[in-house]
Amino acid sequence: MRVLVTNDDGVESPGIQALAAALHDAGHEVFVVAPASDLSGAGAAIGPLHRSEPIPVAQRHWDELPDIRVLALERPPATAVYLACLGAFGGRPDAVASGINPGANTGHLVLHSGTVGAALTAAGLGVPALAVSMKWSTEEYHWQTAAQLAVPALAWAAEPADSPRVCNLNVPNLPLAEVRGVRQAHLAPYGEFWVASADVREGDVRIEFQGADHEPHPESDAALVEAGWATVTPLLGIVAAPLKGAAEVVENRLRKAPRGPGT
Repeated sequence: MRVLVTNDDGVESPGIQALAAALHDAGHEVFVVAPASDLSGAGAAIGPLHRSEPIPVAQRHWDELPDIRVLALERPPATAVYLACLGAFGGRPDAVASGINPGANTGHLVLHSGTVGAALTAAGLGVPALAVSMKWSTEEYHWQTAAQLAVPALAWAAEPADSPRVCNLNVPNLPLAEVRGVRQAHLAPYGEFWVASADVREGDVRIEFQGADHEPHPESDAALVEAGWATVTPLLGIVAAPLKGAAEVVENRLRKAPRGPGT
């Protein structure tokens, strides 16, 4: 497949290089377009695409992967996906792989993650995608563990389906042989694995994060990764919820509105 590799930590992150190398070694045609700097937490933001100014982009070179085209974009990762799917960098990709993010994107973090946001953007444009993240560490990262698991995860995401698949893969920071296995997991609820508070002090808003006062649900992605499992969570992307009643409530207000000039 022709695979676009991107991330939200910047084009020089070791995680994206490990991911690109693994997919290249698996026989895919890999090209990299990623932010020029760290844009973590960008979600699916694309920036001012519909303005008149051009988007700066620069060629980069990775000594370890001289055969892979690498571009640094002055925009979030979802922009890289958007432009690639429009054909800005050659042929439209068959799949998108986003990561490897240093820090798990479990639970509600998928809403804010630039790593996952890029994958969801791809699905919205009709392209299957994979988001890959690894448990946060203050020491060495075992990038190869996540990179090796990303290859079959992307293959699953790219299988023919009624709509483009998105696979959210989270991996413990362990050597591959020490990972307990792979489990399908549900997203941990908001606040399941940390608690935050915010207040204004002398013109600044300050946020304090604390550990949750209870253990997350044992079948949630947050708990399983903490316990040494790699988790996969299929995401639907942009899909309307099967809920009813909103139209009737709004239309009822419309019917009660006064009619005539100036209304």
